[in-house]
Amino acid sequence: MEDQQPDPDDLTEQQPDGDGAAGPAADSSDPEADRAQDGDAGSDTGEDEQAKVATRRRSGGWLVAVVGAAAALFVAAAAFTGAALQPLLADHALAATRIDVARTAAAAVTALWTYTPQTIDTLPDRAEQYLSGDFHAQYRKFVEAVVTPNKQAQVTDNTYVVGVGVESLNGPDAVALVFTNTTATSPMTKDIPSLKYVAYRLAMKRHGSRWLVTSMSTISFMDLTPQI
Repeated sequence: MEDQQPDPDDLTEQQPDGDGAAGPAADSSDPEADRAQDGDAGSDTGEDEQAKVATRRRSGGWLVAVVGAAAALFVAAAAFTGAALQPLLADHALAATRIDVARTAAAAVTALWTYTPQTIDTLPDRAEQYLSGDFHAQYRKFVEAVVTPNKQAQVTDNTYVVGVGVESLNGPDAVALVFTNTTATSPMTKDIPSLKYVAYRLAMKRHGSRWLVTSMSTISFMDLTPQI
């Protein structure tokens, strides 16, 4: 059998046996699907951002609430502390005034009744800082009357305050009680001490920052001098 020669006039393209080589791969991507996926991604991103914003807002709201509550608590605590301290401060002021009255009364009595033959002349001047005008004038007259006999007898008098208290305190007026032990010595009694227990009531008035004695009276007297 003779080999068949290809017909040069046959323009039919000869296909090789079996599956032929595939042509260019078709573009399998779907533009609509891609847009849908992009939209879904954008939607997810937007939802995440909104969630973050909402979280920040909630956090900011809680922070404002906490700060506001703390400020309110501080104001309330300050108000309570002020209200609680007010009576305490008033009590401290009253106590300080009583102490001032008591100290002045004790100092006044000590100055009025402590002297030596050399200092008895100076008693009115030393006592002036503790006495009001009228009472100071009365005290000066008293001292002038006893200066000469006490100098002649060489009397030395020492007064020791053993107790003091404020009987009353009403604004600028006060009454103090002063309890004393007094010893007096003189060569005429062979320097045997005269012992006396004397209690005084002092009426006092405040003049500026000072308390002055306006009157003085003896409320108790006991002579403890040994009898020889």
